[in-house]
Amino acid sequence: MKILLKRVVIAVVLCLFVAVPAFAQKTTPEQAKKLVEQAVAYMKANGEEKAIKEFSDPKGQFTKGDAYIFVLALDGVLRANVARPELVGKNVLNSPDSKGKFHRKEMVELANSKGSGWVEYNQLNPATKQDEPKISYIQKVGNLIVGCGAYK
Repeated sequence: MKILLKRVVIAVVLCLFVAVPAFAQKTTPEQAKKLVEQAVAYMKANGEEKAIKEFSDPKGQFTKGDAYIFVLALDGVLRANVARPELVGKNVLNSPDSKGKFHRKEMVELANSKGSGWVEYNQLNPATKQDEPKISYIQKVGNLIVGCGAYK
């Protein structure tokens, strides 16, 4: 019986070591904003084409845990998004979130009026498979919007 109990305790402890890093990967709004600022600097230093290629790489430097950079053109065409690559190249401006909010239109309006800021909406969280509130920081760079979000 003691051996069985010992094995159960060891299994639980090992599970905790595996599970804790996965939960520790949750991005905060501050981390999302910092990643956008780094991505904007990268784009300005390396050009749009190279930056979009890097942002589109799921193993690249701009995909960290559940955080990734997305790029939306001011005309609504999605230029980079590692979580939804099937939407890249498509106009997503009139695609609402699960609650009917046109969050991408809001991103374009915010980018054109203030240059940067926060937009809240709902989105399916791939980690939890649940529709959850999300907040994204966006910044305008030329005719593009560079953004990153964090689930609330």
